[in-house]
Amino acid sequence: MFYVYVLKSTKKNWFYVGYSADLRQRFAQHKNGQVVSTKGHRPLVLVYYEAYAKAVTARKREIELKTKNQQKEILLGRIDQQNHGEVA
Repeated sequence: MFYVYVLKSTKKNWFYVGYSADLRQRFAQHKNGQVVSTKGHRPLVLVYYEAYAKAVTARKREIELKTKNQQKEILLGRIDQQNHGEVA
C-alpha cells in the first residue's frame, strides 16, 4: 500500500502533507525530527491518511493536495469537522 497523510503540529496551526510506502516508519521519522521540513514544527500528530494500491495514484494525490489550495482546504475542513464531532 501507498499512503498520503496529513500531520498537524500541536504547538501551532500548521499542517504537512506527505506520501510514503511505509506510513508507520515515515511517521516515526517525523516524530524523531529526522525530516527537515517538519523538524521545527514538532510535536506532530497524524490527523488523516488515505491508502492507495498504486504508488503513482498516491503521488498524484499528494501533489494535488500540495499544489491546489482548494483541494487542501476542502480536506482540512473535513478533518476539522471530524475532530469536532460534526458530520460533513
